[in-house]
Amino acid sequence: MTRAVLALGSNLGDREAHLRAAVAGLGDSVVVVSGVYETPPWGDSDQPHYLNAVLLATDPGAGPKDWLATAHRLEEAAGRVRDPERRFGPRTLDVDVIAVWNDDGEPVTSDDPELTLPHPRAHLRAFVLRPWIDIQPYAQLPGRGWVNDLLRDDAVAGDLADLRPRVDVHLDS
Repeated sequence: MTRAVLALGSNLGDREAHLRAAVAGLGDSVVVVSGVYETPPWGDSDQPHYLNAVLLATDPGAGPKDWLATAHRLEEAAGRVRDPERRFGPRTLDVDVIAVWNDDGEPVTSDDPELTLPHPRAHLRAFVLRPWIDIQPYAQLPGRGWVNDLLRDDAVAGDLADLRPRVDVHLDS
């Protein structure tokens, strides 16, 4: 059985509905979903704020590329349009594969440009790390260390102040 940590984000349209649809689209593979956080955009500030969450999913038959295909399927269902000119631009739904573990619990690594594992920038993103702690207080990002330690890094700690918990939004699976 493979396990995957997936990060969800939306800043266009009905953000809550897009996140809920992604969780629903993963069905019984969802083990646990974090709380939701409202965050300023990362990488391109000229756009609306995001709603972000992280979830843990399992699937006995899924490999890393299957998780990526699922992420793309969920994004397409939400009407996501990729703008090649604006890499970090607004989106109805963004689903990132953060990390994958194989049947033996070993982390999967990949330097494939289509799917780099673990996610190459996850260790810099408070909007991924903070929700992850909600669901796995002792989480480790493969190759980077304890998520709690990563949150204390100067590159991330400043962004933590900008995360606003949205206790009014629930994405229960």
